[in-house]
Amino acid sequence: VQLQAWGGGLVQPGGSLRLSCAASGITFSSYVVGWFRQAPGKEREFVSSISRGGGRMDYADSVKGRFTISRDNAKNTVYLQMNSLKPEDTAVYYCAADGRRSYGRSWSRESYNYDTWGQGTLVTVSS
Repeated sequence: VQLQAWGGGLVQPGGSLRLSCAASGITFSSYVVGWFRQAPGKEREFVSSISRGGGRMDYADSVKGRFTISRDNAKNTVYLQMNSLKPEDTAVYYCAADGRRSYGRSWSRESYNYDTWGQGTLVTVSS
């Protein structure tokens, strides 16, 4: 089982990026997927999560209205569209997946509930 995240980079404040997370070795449609981020010197925090079929999503208050999570199970890929980026969005972004239970807003916000992690992609928002 492997997750690979990409799409990070350097962007100016107000700009956009789209992160992708692709899975191999699993039936991705059976997995809840979450995005987390970790800024330098800070703990890893929840960003967004999406149910197996893509019909339910959740967002941290800090990104609500600016970020959009989606998935294409035919391509085994989950996306995180990030708009109106701010310097405080600078972090390493990780995707994670868990196939042991159906979607729940509460549990999907906790990183320890995910059993499969990608390697992270760095997003830097700076002028």
